[in-house]
Amino acid sequence: MNHSAVAGDRREAVEVTKDRNGIDQVVLRNPRGASAQVSLHGGQVLSWKTDRGEELLFTSSKAIFKPPTAVRGGIPICFPQFGNRGSLEQHGFARNKIWVIDDNAPPLHANDSDGKTYADLLFKLSQEDLKVWPHSFEFRLRVSLTADGYLTMISRIRNINCKPFSFSFAYHTYFSVSDISEVRVEGLETLDYLDNLYQRERFTEQGDALTFESEVDRVYLSSSDVIAVYDHEKKRTFVIRKDGLPDVVVWNPWEKKSKSMVDFGDEEYKQMLCVDGAAIEKPITLKPGEEWTGRLELSVMLST
Repeated sequence: MNHSAVAGDRREAVEVTKDRNGIDQVVLRNPRGASAQVSLHGGQVLSWKTDRGEELLFTSSKAIFKPPTAVRGGIPICFPQFGNRGSLEQHGFARNKIWVIDDNAPPLHANDSDGKTYADLLFKLSQEDLKVWPHSFEFRLRVSLTADGYLTMISRIRNINCKPFSFSFAYHTYFSVSDISEVRVEGLETLDYLDNLYQRERFTEQGDALTFESEVDRVYLSSSDVIAVYDHEKKRTFVIRKDGLPDVVVWNPWEKKSKSMVDFGDEEYKQMLCVDGAAIEKPITLKPGEEWTGRLELSVMLST
């Protein structure tokens, strides 16, 4: 195997395996034993584990791992739209297509490579797909795992078309939590948000922290670049750092909606919370030759 995803002294740290449907997956491991697993089905991170083997992402026990169905859990990439508008499928097509390992990606800078393992993936539309969405682009994704076990995703989308196009975007991150009623999110206070449960009506967040006792489906606008998700029972905090992603989606389907989703267990809403770095309210427009970068860094801290 001679992929650039497995270059140099990182050979033992990056492994390409196949899932039950024969789709390639890249497994990253850092020197301390933390790991991440990225599927070429959707360029989707399916697993992120601590050095003690504890899974940090939620995946439904009823998830369907067969294209063209997107996997319910992990970190699906929503592009070129978030939500359900126009003729495209919900949350766009990037999460449903097969990506490839990117053999032409530039290496890490020396000052950035210390203890870091990474995989580079590439997504382009087929001729068939261009009939549905007639805009040519190159979407390069780098997923890396640092020596500290931080998970970083960098998306670079370049317009290789002769005309501009616009898109919205989200890293639809499913965090694994002990009990949704024990979780709070900080960093969204005083922000305006669009509430999808009320036809995207605009409200202002009144609370000091966001807590959960019913279904939530909101897009918080123009947030700061650091958001924290506190899991009181597990005594751990997820820290989300983002760049190029002004908005934050917060979603939990709660009981009624959970029962209506075929790929989601009836009670599983208690063990998950989606908090996404996103660009939704103001779509990104790329002129020919222009490139956009959206960066997400996830870390976890244990509290006493």
